Amino acid sequence: MFKISDLFFDKNKSAKLSRRNNIAVFIDGPNILRKEFNIDLSKVKNQLLEEGAIKIARVFLDQYATDKLIEAVVNLGFETKITVGDVDVSMAVDATEVSFNKEIDIVAFVTRDSDYLPAILKAKQQGKKTIVFLKDEGSAIALKNTVDKVVFIK
Repeated sequence: MFKISDLFFDKNKSAKLSRRNNIAVFIDGPNILRKEFNIDLSKVKNQLLEEGAIKIARVFLDQYATDKLIEAVVNLGFETKITVGDVDVSMAVDATEVSFNKEIDIVAFVTRDSDYLPAILKAKQQGKKTIVFLKDEGSAIALKNTVDKVVFIK
């Protein structure tokens, strides 16, 4: 039977609204995965899963990362990217590239500094929601003032 409401109901719009957000997360390993911070990446992952489905999960590490750390990161389902020297450039380039991926809705960063501000701005420019995970309230003030959501890691 035909209903008048069928004339005004856009089924494609309804399908888009019900689709879960696809997330890309980038973790600044040397800056955030330190013994003194005792960060549990599984908690970060669980918080992200509340926002949507994680499609890209990369942890950037430098050449000094131990095999034990790499194994732990991989066991949690993260891809590792090993770089020589500072990881910031590699991570920012990857995040910027992902900002142009139409399948990704949210770009998340786990870091302590503002080096990724240009990548975050590009993601926002491309219509992505941005999230930053920070260890403490005093870090990365510029990021806190730019992203759509700030999550403090406990």
